Amino acid sequence: MERVAVLGAGSWGTTFAKVLADAGTDVVLWARRPEVADAIDGSRVNADYLPGVVLPENLSATSDAGKALAGAQAVVLAVPSQTLRGNLTAWRDRLPADATLVSLAKGVELGTLKRMSEVIREVASVPEDRVAVVSGPNLAKEIAAGQPTATVIACTDHDRAVDLQHACSTPYFRPYTNVDVVGCELGGACKNVIALACGMAAGLGFGDNTVASIITRGLAETARLGEELGADPLTFAGLAGLGDLVATCASPLSRNRTFGERLGRGDTLAQAQEAAHGQVAEGVKSCSSIRELAERLGVDMPITEGVHRVCHEGLDPRVLTAALLGRERKAERE
Repeated sequence: MERVAVLGAGSWGTTFAKVLADAGTDVVLWARRPEVADAIDGSRVNADYLPGVVLPENLSATSDAGKALAGAQAVVLAVPSQTLRGNLTAWRDRLPADATLVSLAKGVELGTLKRMSEVIREVASVPEDRVAVVSGPNLAKEIAAGQPTATVIACTDHDRAVDLQHACSTPYFRPYTNVDVVGCELGGACKNVIALACGMAAGLGFGDNTVASIITRGLAETARLGEELGADPLTFAGLAGLGDLVATCASPLSRNRTFGERLGRGDTLAQAQEAAHGQVAEGVKSCSSIRELAERLGVDMPITEGVHRVCHEGLDPRVLTAALLGRERKAERE
């Protein structure tokens, strides 16, 4: 794989573009704002999202999607989950034939309740074996700084996953392959919601026991949803499940954890969003779509339900804590 287009120049899109370039792949990064693309080409830095990180010479930037897509063997979609459909609709006629479409977005679409790979397949009219997803403990600033991490590239076509694996393997970024797209996507989507709950607990002054309990029970409800949708249970014990969950729930670099912490300290949703300075906490919207999906399938997801009620129904996080602790006692693996 010699040339890859990355559409979306936020922190994770820019970081993944850097990983690809460091692995020796030529990369064109599309930025929505021309001034961001010009700054990247001129200074080799995306100052808005990764200040101080020098980008490789084999990474170029443009605000022209057609120019970015021309000749690309893979197209990496690095836009927020709830904007994926609209953006991809604008790009689909320019997608190169047989290019692998790669989702970095982690969420479930509001309204349709589709996973990101399902949105891509529907909008781009491509078979499932052309769509891959990337998931794992992927805190952008640490990876951009060259700190070691691992990730999962999931695709039903194992050969495509291997091609992507080779295209983004570096001394600091170790990708594994997986064919369980459903499990990897659900792990990535649900962990944002669980991280909001962990942040709320921290904002209320609770310690590590509380956070560890939320992480563990959050993983359990994610696995229940995955089982109902046909995911491999072992996926949730791996990088796209437990690995991503721990990083997102525990790190101050996690937007969802930080957002939840503000809510726990008493901020309103609007105040927390203002403090985020335009950074998207995906779990704020995904909690509603995941909750609706769980209800449709008859899956019990009490943490997700509670996060939705805090974010969108005005529930006090302290009431959520009491409600979770007051649930009916039962066996752990019931």
